[in-house]
Amino acid sequence: MKTIACVLFVASMIATAIPAAAQVNPYKDGTPGVTGYRSEVLAEVIVQADKFTRLAEAIPAEKYNWRPAPDVRSVAEVFLHVSAANYNLYKLVGTPPPAGFDAKGFEKSTTDKAKVVATLKDSFDHAKKAITTMSDADLEKSMDWFGGKNTERGILLFIVRHAAEHLGQSIAYARNVGITPPWTEDAQKKQPEKK
Repeated sequence: MKTIACVLFVASMIATAIPAAAQVNPYKDGTPGVTGYRSEVLAEVIVQADKFTRLAEAIPAEKYNWRPAPDVRSVAEVFLHVSAANYNLYKLVGTPPPAGFDAKGFEKSTTDKAKVVATLKDSFDHAKKAITTMSDADLEKSMDWFGGKNTERGILLFIVRHAAEHLGQSIAYARNVGITPPWTEDAQKKQPEKK
């Protein structure tokens, strides 16, 4: 009996340690090799990558076709839309999309959860590489942007804002299909029980 109790205690300790280890904190852990503005952007992208990936993994595969209305993106399409942006938009700051990437129709290319999650992870790796390899000297470089001008610094800001917008959308989708975001569950587990 004591052995079973000991095993259950150890298992519960491991189970509570896992969610804490799953969270990332680039503000504490840093962004090695990248400083200044690019470090700030990279920190946001690291957090977004973690949240998108954990949320995509938490949503059941049978919900990947769910959409709140007929004329809006499904769960899978939102994740693939973000992936397409990660592959495509960083070409504006010097990192071309992977060979063979075609943005046209990309977000409708699959509803297979494993493929969507793998694509999401890969696209954020692509984004992190783009931010890491670009030059600080190019941040103020100007380019044409929607009929006006923008800098590479502004492009990075746009990309991060775009992903954040769709993270909020994905959170709303998840809650609509009965999934609490994993990081919210983590925080709830840390709160003392109310009596």
